[in-house]
Amino acid sequence: MTYPPYALAAGFDRRLGDPDDPGVTFSYARCARLDEHEEFPAEICRELDALGLPGYYVPEEHGGSLRSYEDVLQLMRAVARRDLTVAIGHGKTYLGAVCVWVAGTEEQAARLGRDIVSGAVVSWGLTEREHGSDLLASEVTATREADGYRVDGEKWLINNATRGRIISLLANTDPDGGPRALSVLLVDKEEIGEGGYRCLPAARTHGIRGADISGIAFTGAKVPAGALVGAEGTGLETVLKSLQITRTLCSALSLGAADHALRLGVDFALEHRLYGRTLAELPQARRTLGESCADLFVAEAVALVASRSLHHLTGELSVVSAAAKYLVPSGVEVMIGRLGQLLGARAFLTGTFRDGRFQKLERDHRIVGIFDGNSLVNLNMLINQFGTLARAYRAGRTDRDGLSAALRLTEDTPALDRDRLALLSRNGCSVVQSLPAAVDELRELAAAGEVPAALAERATLLREVADELHERMAAHRPSSRDVPAHAFELAQRYTLVFAAACCLQLWLRNRADGTVRKDTDWLDACLSRLLHQLRPGDREDHEVYDHLVPGLLERHRDGALHSLLTDRTSGART
Repeated sequence: MTYPPYALAAGFDRRLGDPDDPGVTFSYARCARLDEHEEFPAEICRELDALGLPGYYVPEEHGGSLRSYEDVLQLMRAVARRDLTVAIGHGKTYLGAVCVWVAGTEEQAARLGRDIVSGAVVSWGLTEREHGSDLLASEVTATREADGYRVDGEKWLINNATRGRIISLLANTDPDGGPRALSVLLVDKEEIGEGGYRCLPAARTHGIRGADISGIAFTGAKVPAGALVGAEGTGLETVLKSLQITRTLCSALSLGAADHALRLGVDFALEHRLYGRTLAELPQARRTLGESCADLFVAEAVALVASRSLHHLTGELSVVSAAAKYLVPSGVEVMIGRLGQLLGARAFLTGTFRDGRFQKLERDHRIVGIFDGNSLVNLNMLINQFGTLARAYRAGRTDRDGLSAALRLTEDTPALDRDRLALLSRNGCSVVQSLPAAVDELRELAAAGEVPAALAERATLLREVADELHERMAAHRPSSRDVPAHAFELAQRYTLVFAAACCLQLWLRNRADGTVRKDTDWLDACLSRLLHQLRPGDREDHEVYDHLVPGLLERHRDGALHSLLTDRTSGART
């Protein structure tokens, strides 16, 4: 069965041409040259504009093509699979616009939608040189005047601060300070004129060298009153709700990097010979490929469930987005490191194996874990909700209809209801809270001989870990000052349990219609990976990863994307 978001992304990828052809605009060779010269990929971005990608940054109700965030996830995954610098540089426009989709008026959203579809670049001015992720400490001020606001101050390390025409600016509108002092203004450089701002020099970065990571300083900039997004004093709430969406979509960047890294690893394993055989024939190399394949499947399962949760479990996004934003980039970073060991020196050299693509994607991907809240920020978001999560798990409380729709990939997704976004989840996390029932269901299938008993045993161990974890979470006592180190360890373990529930539920809910692979090999491998991280003292069953390698090599030879989803025609070459 064809999964529509994959088919959409595959068609888009084909229109971009073969990335292995150096004559193609968006080719690997061109991206390597741009990176070497630290040059922004302007021509590539113009091609993405011409192919209509900006339309998917704008919801349909505001004049764009964005109907489902699954579409955005898969389109950005396809772009990131070719080059992360391009994906980050071009995709930033969505991040810059999201505050308007969350809190803007219909007039603001319609105007911004027209601008974006026409090619306007938007950036998001949140961070400052002295304050980093501490948004409450923001010093940029927006002082109310008769006809609008006077803006003063500096934002720093802003993606597309120089290239962008429009910036969603977090500014202080109340001199008394506090959480209600911040507001969001949609600032158009063309409206305020060059005398009101100056762009700061681009910062040199280890990865995404060609991206416009710079800053902007305002000096008495005159901004019209209509630039205010939402009510004064609601800026922090708007940003935090918007981050729930953008953190979820960051999974696309990591998935694209994982696709690319795995293909490079398989390329090398099939070409490099040792002891008279290819690496792909040697047990240790095959094991590395199998483990990496399982890591990709885990990341994909989490991203799929999280992207659908935007529509169906919107009120739980404070948990889902934080778990996905922590787990997917960190898991893919480990995967990339393991594949780097397989490639050896080729993982570090430029201009050699496949244009030095591996060392570039490894550098580029490191930034993904920092975007939209670093790992500690996302884990702390989970820590703040331990009490609710523990109580809801004990009660087995789930949003049954929302959970079912989020997990069944054939279910249509309604438009995102921004009014359902909440700073904290009242219902906990339905995906995790459904784990005990899902394990019971798997055990019944094992008793009927429909799945291996070993798989049910592995799932049972995971449930035991989840039970014990929630007991420890319930015992946690929040502190208004210092968060103890063990709380971050509990939050990290929670993300692994979340991932296990995503994998198990995706298999249970989609195997009958053929959307997700029916075999249990992938599920067994994923649960094994997660269980080993949750119980590192136990002996890991390495053989489960070997079962994934034949399918990986077959799809590789066919030029198909390796995925949990079964439609072979939907995978594009990486």
